[in-house]
Amino acid sequence: MNHKAKISIGMAFGVALCGMLWADSGQAAELVSAIARGGKLYDKWYEMTGDPEPTTIHPAYPPSGGYADKPKDTWRCKECHGWDYNGKLGAYATGKHATGIVGIGRLNQGDPDAVVKILNDDKHLYGDKLTKQDLNDLALFVTQGQVEMARWIDSKTKEAKGDRQRGEAVYNTICAGCHGTDGQKEPKMPPVGKVASENPWETLHKILNGEPDSKMPAMRALDPQIAVDVLSYAATLPKEKPGK
Repeated sequence: MNHKAKISIGMAFGVALCGMLWADSGQAAELVSAIARGGKLYDKWYEMTGDPEPTTIHPAYPPSGGYADKPKDTWRCKECHGWDYNGKLGAYATGKHATGIVGIGRLNQGDPDAVVKILNDDKHLYGDKLTKQDLNDLALFVTQGQVEMARWIDSKTKEAKGDRQRGEAVYNTICAGCHGTDGQKEPKMPPVGKVASENPWETLHKILNGEPDSKMPAMRALDPQIAVDVLSYAATLPKEKPGK
């Protein structure tokens, strides 16, 4: 093989790799990183900032909500707007997590500055709790980081629309080091199989963005199909720990 042919193959491989790593090739690496960080802030902002956990109920949290006994959770974005970002029209339409609050889907592809203003308003009250960078990253996630959950997860069966065999390969090489091949290695969380099968939306959110205050890698920069493949396989892992 001549030198030019090797260069052509190398360039083709590089282009293909970039296509796999960047779901949107127009997004700079720094932007993807900021979006993933915003996703973790959406999850548990106080674990990302290192601030004390809130001890009072968020003023906008409705009395009918089922988490009034856990004040810190009422300050989590996901608790009102849902892991699927659809709020009262999504997975949190009923049950203990139901709040009757709208989702954030209407803000997808919107203006980040407008979202920052919302976060700072008298209803959300995050202006004195988050830094300017925190607010910007969270706004980037809301406007550019939402994935269309219905595209990847069947709302009725909760099954992920992924390839389990491909997901197993990724899980065993990236995730198993911390979670174990059976999904039960991490002592501070339920078995991966239980979480992935019962709340696939939460699991996909964390696969894409990572877990706050942990070393869990974010797969945000990869093609989302890879994250869905992992989710699909994770749901097949044991749901209970041995002896239970």
